[in-house]
Amino acid sequence: MRHPARIGIALTLALATAGCSTGGGGSAADAEPAAHPPARATVTSCGRDVALPGPPERAVALDQSSTETLLELGLQDRMAGTANLKTKIPAPYRAAYAKIPVIAPKIATGEQLRAATPDFVMAGSADLYTADRAGTREELGALKVPTFVSAVDCPQHNPPGRTPFELLFSDYENLGRLFGAEERAGRLAAEQRAAVARAGANASAAPRGADRPTVVYLYSVFNGMPYVAGGSGLPSEMSRIVGAKNAFDDVDEDWPEVSWEEVARRDPDVIVIGDLSERGRPGDSAAEKRTTMTTHPVISRLAAVRENRIIEVPGIELDPSVRSVHALGLLAQGMKDLGHAH
Repeated sequence: MRHPARIGIALTLALATAGCSTGGGGSAADAEPAAHPPARATVTSCGRDVALPGPPERAVALDQSSTETLLELGLQDRMAGTANLKTKIPAPYRAAYAKIPVIAPKIATGEQLRAATPDFVMAGSADLYTADRAGTREELGALKVPTFVSAVDCPQHNPPGRTPFELLFSDYENLGRLFGAEERAGRLAAEQRAAVARAGANASAAPRGADRPTVVYLYSVFNGMPYVAGGSGLPSEMSRIVGAKNAFDDVDEDWPEVSWEEVARRDPDVIVIGDLSERGRPGDSAAEKRTTMTTHPVISRLAAVRENRIIEVPGIELDPSVRSVHALGLLAQGMKDLGHAH
């Protein structure tokens, strides 16, 4: 197995900076590793083969979604660092998270990553691997540091027809192979597949075709302008599962800025508010978004606003993560409560 000190030396020499950390990795008490992990595990991640001589001992997660996935898999004792925390860590993960070094409060740089002496790096989005951030995957690969990107953020390399949730579940299973935690990863994937099935159980009772209820997902309000879910984000798939339609499906972006007048023109049956109050920016909280809509001269006239056909979910759960099935469940129950499913 690669020793963390060797990685630190390689990164130090390659990037021409002084010093390296030689902290050791521990065994994960909660990780449920395979009894006889393979000598070498290989998976494909966003078009690149990730081959490991053994389970990682010093993994670094470059964003919150990656951090929480590894924690859910019980791999905290294999983690040498986290970065880019956007909101509070959920209660079930806090004790484990507290033991992991935070290498950067926001987006990690190459120097911050190097100091953690990783033997594996994971990110939920490919744009964290750039020369002015953690370094490109090619640069890190040349230094013998394997990198992993969530399949959800890799549309050009995914088989056609696979849903965002199935891509998330494939992440769990691939990580299970790499860390020798196949049993726990398989159980997590099975539990979340069941949660998706439960959320869709009432979809057959919902209207089909042009009669499907439409939903606007209000993610944030910045400088008075709404940011909503477009057609390339997870909410479109969540809508499909519960028998609804994202009102902005035709916009090929994850979170486009639109106008309030355009929201009104599409006149959604339901509005889903993403509560980002923990992020703390003006307009982030669900209460602020409700106030904005009820006092807006145009939006306040919408039936969805007047009749309080509004569902609140944690905003961070509208982006793909191990927590997204929770938001899906809230959406399914909310649609049922509003009479759009039985």
